[in-house]
Amino acid sequence: MRPESDVSLQALNTLAVPARARYLTPAISLEDLREALAFARERALPSLILGGGSNIVLSGDFDGVVIPLQLRGINCIREHEDWVELSVAAGENWDDFVRYSLAQGWFGLENLSAIPGNVGAAPIQNIGAYGVELSSVLTSVVGLDLETGAERRLSREDCELAYRDSIFKGSLRDRFVITQVGLRLSKVANTNLSYPALAAEVDASASPQEVSAAVRAVRARKLPSPAELPNAGSFFKNPIVSSEQADTLLERHPTLPMWPHNGQYKLAAGWLVEQAGWRGRSGEGEQAGVGIFREQALVLINPGRCPGRRILQFAGEIQASVHAQFGVNLDIEPRVY
Repeated sequence: MRPESDVSLQALNTLAVPARARYLTPAISLEDLREALAFARERALPSLILGGGSNIVLSGDFDGVVIPLQLRGINCIREHEDWVELSVAAGENWDDFVRYSLAQGWFGLENLSAIPGNVGAAPIQNIGAYGVELSSVLTSVVGLDLETGAERRLSREDCELAYRDSIFKGSLRDRFVITQVGLRLSKVANTNLSYPALAAEVDASASPQEVSAAVRAVRARKLPSPAELPNAGSFFKNPIVSSEQADTLLERHPTLPMWPHNGQYKLAAGWLVEQAGWRGRSGEGEQAGVGIFREQALVLINPGRCPGRRILQFAGEIQASVHAQFGVNLDIEPRVY
């Protein structure tokens, strides 16, 4: 496939940042992907593998090769009376796949309904919502090792999944392209209603389909559609602090929501941002056109279709404000390019 040059990326990122790519070449097959990577390598240019564009901030124009990954396919690998193992191509839309799995009577993803992006990005983030993380159903990933060009399979353990983290953000960052994701889904409807806001929406006997519908309803109330109001979903990670710091924070702020997490405590980033006075607030001066959604303090919005540098400056002000008030560091969830 012949690369296009000087291409707008505004429609390819959900923050609607008006950045441009030096070259753009979609990959609808593994061979397309190899050719696109070779094109970049031969010209000593960086490459950016682009999924749904829902978890990135483009800080400026990309002086390299952008490769929208458009691999498709959902294949049943093994089946049992109680479960099914699937291999799903990285370019499949995540929410379309969730809907498809529920229609087939395959369960386990209902709490992860309505998450934007493609399947290939799910292990990178170890996506999670409403009490469930991808790690609970992931079996493996397959992809290209960018150093050797060889196809490689990684087990779930190899992926080093943690809260919004994985090996793909660590030692394999920019060294591995996920092309297939392996999942084991249940044929038995064991729903997870551990998340309070979700439990308040449905009965304890709710079916997976009803749980999915409830998740969609909750998300629709809290999160704007990127098509209507450009955003990248939750912009800040829930920070994790020591038990000592958690105790100190609770003494000063008794209503601060927190949850135990592997011997530490996870804090509600949205609460911290809201208490620091940012919910519904718009940027001023150089940050005009950027803001925080009025219904959810975790969501940074870009109604002015502003450049990425303005978004990052505005986010930096929020981070500094939260640290000054609470002594807590907020990390940005989307990846910055």
